[in-house]
Amino acid sequence: MARVSQEHLDARRRQIMVGARRCFARNGFHATSMQDVLKEVGLSAGAVYRYFSGKDALIEAIADEAFAVLRDAFDEAARQSPPPLPDELLAYVLRKCFAGTGFETEQEFGQLVLQVWGETARNEALGARVFAAVSVMRAGWTAVVKEYQRQGIMPADVEPEYAARTLMGCAMGFIAQQALFGDLEVGQMQQGLRGVMRMEVPNPS
Repeated sequence: MARVSQEHLDARRRQIMVGARRCFARNGFHATSMQDVLKEVGLSAGAVYRYFSGKDALIEAIADEAFAVLRDAFDEAARQSPPPLPDELLAYVLRKCFAGTGFETEQEFGQLVLQVWGETARNEALGARVFAAVSVMRAGWTAVVKEYQRQGIMPADVEPEYAARTLMGCAMGFIAQQALFGDLEVGQMQQGLRGVMRMEVPNPS
């Protein structure tokens, strides 16, 4: 019997993850059963369980992939010297993230991310994975802030980690708004952030 190629195995695993992702985005983690996933992907239970031991394993794999794409997009942007200013940096990361995960819509991506965040309160293993991924990203954002300071772009008296967490909050807030309302585009976020960055207290006349 011919051996199954690694390409075939990878393609089948991808097929299962994409189908599960559609189910989760549509109905949520808890309202989706493994039977729903089997029906979505058109495979037998044996074929699916060869790759994933159950729903929790699928959720963890999907979360790992989403955070890996987000981390890689940020790392790619952060390697630029000087790094892009926050409005350009956040827009670049979000666009790369949406394109790299292969979701049909940005709102679908956001809805799944919100579910992952909520699931961390129940799933200890998933919570640990998300915490590790976010810690890595926070370190990367902090390094960028320090580079801003080194080049005189950001004042030296700003605590780098506080600024990094604020920038991460902008990205996370955008994803949450996109998930809930679906009416905010990356360009709109970029324009709004650019305006905030240009605020100045007028001199009293």
